[in-house]
Amino acid sequence: MYNTHDILETIKMIEEEHLDIRTVTMGISLLDCIDSDIDKACEKVYRKITTCAAELVPVCQKIEKKYGIPIINKRIAVTPIAMLASACQTSNIVKFALTLEKAANAMGVNFIGGYSALVGKGFAAGDYALIESIPEALSVTDHVCSSVNIGSTKAGLNMDAVKMMGKIVKQAAELTKDRNCIGAAKLVVFCNAPEDNPFMAGAFHGVGEPDCVINVGVSGPGVVRAALEKAGDMDLSGVAELIKRTAFKITRVGQLVAREAANALGVPFGIVDLSLAPTPAVGDSVAHILEQMGLEQCGACGTTAALAMLNDAVKKGGVMASSHVGGLSGAFIPVTEDAGMIDAARAGTLTIEKLEAMTAVCSVGLDMINIPGDTPPEVISAIIADEAAIGMINSKTTAVRVIPAIGKKVGEELEFGGLLGSGPVMKVNTASPLKFISRAGRIPAPIQSLKN
Repeated sequence: MYNTHDILETIKMIEEEHLDIRTVTMGISLLDCIDSDIDKACEKVYRKITTCAAELVPVCQKIEKKYGIPIINKRIAVTPIAMLASACQTSNIVKFALTLEKAANAMGVNFIGGYSALVGKGFAAGDYALIESIPEALSVTDHVCSSVNIGSTKAGLNMDAVKMMGKIVKQAAELTKDRNCIGAAKLVVFCNAPEDNPFMAGAFHGVGEPDCVINVGVSGPGVVRAALEKAGDMDLSGVAELIKRTAFKITRVGQLVAREAANALGVPFGIVDLSLAPTPAVGDSVAHILEQMGLEQCGACGTTAALAMLNDAVKKGGVMASSHVGGLSGAFIPVTEDAGMIDAARAGTLTIEKLEAMTAVCSVGLDMINIPGDTPPEVISAIIADEAAIGMINSKTTAVRVIPAIGKKVGEELEFGGLLGSGPVMKVNTASPLKFISRAGRIPAPIQSLKN
């Protein structure tokens, strides 16, 4: 039975507080498309995607109209393409990226993820070829997103892959420097990557997932901030309780949309990702939530503690509101996508070092950070290694999505537009890690991996 007050409150959240469904993502398995002939494999991939996702966008549009709930992105995630590439007798793996782009255009989705490789413990057939092709693949497509998982708590860190990815990130930026280095913004490097993540650029369809599934990512930083603003002075226990109740309401909207979409499309409902996903719009910022708690500006001393409480309260409230929770689930801190983070970075209050500390207690990691274009590849690799180590030791997902702003220096701006936003180029510690990164090999898994 629907409560009139709850309905009116939800309408207000949508109209005034930026509540939306950030993404409905259809995961599609391509394991049945594997073929030794890459052209035949691509034909199968295109047919499978366009068959499974034929009604994805129309169904989402009907749900938007029925409930008045904005669904900002309609997306597709597929089996890591490196698995398909392993069977092909060719190094021209970019054909798969072009096929994904063609399918994305045909289906009218915003992004398609899964141009990915999972190399946490080493390289299998197809992994090298796919990783080396990433810069070109992202430069010749608009909708394709790529990810590489380079480690896990169970396996340790593949430092050969870490070394490689520093160069790949730099090349992706260089090949798209005429488009504000957008290639690097569509590439994320993971530790402990989840198989059911609906958010880009890291979404891929894990091998343990159903043949086709619907995953939903919610939003709502503006709703949480507005609730705290109205509540006035209360102690931190009260703040945590208020965030829990608000996260419950936000997640119920996500659960409703997920069920409706899954039923209409005739595929299983997978998960709701609880992550608070910010946007560059004023009033839709995770940083502003932290400031509403009492910080002068995000990045000030106390930011990590406030974020830890926010992240925990969001999970506690959200997990009670959905039958299946997964993905990343927590609070995102992408710099260029969050109006408050952008302001804090411009003011110098928020630094990369502070962001790294914050990633130990929130979802994902160093996300959408512009760095100087002349940053050496080994420094990028070292940033990846540091962030992956946090994920490995803490048994959580961490990731790096940094954008070398080719031709730009600290303090200059890089503009992406849309949800990717804009932001300043941030200072990076360039004391050389070259010898450390050049050692390559593997960092062994921590002792807490022995949980069998």
